[in-house]
Amino acid sequence: MLRDRFRALIRASVPLQAISVSPSEEAPSQGVKLGLESRDEPPGGASLPAATIPAAATPIVSAVGSNGMEDYARLKQRLILATLIVSAAAVAVTALVFDLPTAGSVLVGALAGVLYLWLLARSVNKLGNGSKKVSKIQLLVPAVLVLAGSRFPQLELLPAILGFLLYKPALILQALFDS
Repeated sequence: MLRDRFRALIRASVPLQAISVSPSEEAPSQGVKLGLESRDEPPGGASLPAATIPAAATPIVSAVGSNGMEDYARLKQRLILATLIVSAAAVAVTALVFDLPTAGSVLVGALAGVLYLWLLARSVNKLGNGSKKVSKIQLLVPAVLVLAGSRFPQLELLPAILGFLLYKPALILQALFDS
């Protein structure tokens, strides 16, 4: 739906130049008048003509601007929820096929993957507010997972790492469901 609105906006666009958007004095159904402004008048005093975008395209700009952060927040929630669902299914299958310690290792890895995803989303949230790059703090999560796997004999390293990587199939499933 958002993709269709964006395509409609692209189809209704004018060539890229310095423009100002101002409401037309005509009825709202006529559209928005785009006056091309320039500081230097062309020789001979001729000015460039004004272009008009259809009225159907004007709500798109405001809809995209206001819903962007709300859509992003919903996407974050869906990604974390999808990761939890995929992780729960993987832990259940692991418990049925293998033994409980292996399922426990997958569970610890899956929780580390959810923590990694949450920390990554939190650092991406900070990008527009004075931060110009993504934090690297989330990279400590897999390092701590590997260290814990080598220190604690109850935690099997390979199932824990596979559990950690369960956020990736959840991302792929979410991308498939969104398209």
